[in-house]
Amino acid sequence: MTSLPSLLGDLDPTSDRAVFRQIADQLREAIDRGRFKEGEKLPSEAELVEHYGVSRMTVRNSFSILQGEGLVAAEHGKGVFVRPRPPVRRLASDRFARRHREQGKSAFIVEADAAGSHPQVDSLEVKEEKASQDISTRLGSVRRVLARRRRYLLDGRPVEFATSYLPLDIARGTQIAEPNPGPGGIYARLEELGHHLDHFEEEIRARMPSPTEVKTLRLASGVPVIHLIRTAFDIEGRAVEVCDTVMAADAYVLSYQLPAT
Repeated sequence: MTSLPSLLGDLDPTSDRAVFRQIADQLREAIDRGRFKEGEKLPSEAELVEHYGVSRMTVRNSFSILQGEGLVAAEHGKGVFVRPRPPVRRLASDRFARRHREQGKSAFIVEADAAGSHPQVDSLEVKEEKASQDISTRLGSVRRVLARRRRYLLDGRPVEFATSYLPLDIARGTQIAEPNPGPGGIYARLEELGHHLDHFEEEIRARMPSPTEVKTLRLASGVPVIHLIRTAFDIEGRAVEVCDTVMAADAYVLSYQLPAT
């Protein structure tokens, strides 16, 4: 590894910024500039103690800041490593294109293929249930829905979990109510049932995860989630599905194309 003096600077004894924060700043800058690559191990506690002339606790406090920001992850007995950048580019203008459904691919499979990753779905649950007030409103005041809950994995790592809610008069007794809805996913089945999709509306916000979400997505400390609610409309203007999705923010880049007029 390149010598630390060439990778990291010196502390500023005249600064009113705490020493452990100065060290975190320098490590963060080195990561941002690519001096430490994705998956690469950072200098050890002992190396940083020697380089900066500080205590081990000071170095640990610096690492804690970077872990809290989701930039690094500590592996017991191995060290602290730079976390990988988001592997999946979620291109909003293309992910629900009809040509993918006609090829028998769901949006998740399309994105996984583009990322060169192996997609999986587990924790699948399909059942009829009473609609919450929010879901009922979004679907046009329906009382009961078919709910499809599933978790998505890339190369064995959980990256999102989602629940689709569909009106029972559309989904009951169809392949949509089966664990495997078939090639192209539920949107392909909706169109086969005569509900040709016209457009989607999405609401997106970022927030810190709940304890359950941390466990479900195996999130590292400091990693937020992207909470997305999507409503699908058919050409008659009817809302035919609401999908409530929680994604690990360090797994995705959300990409959009916006018109200039």
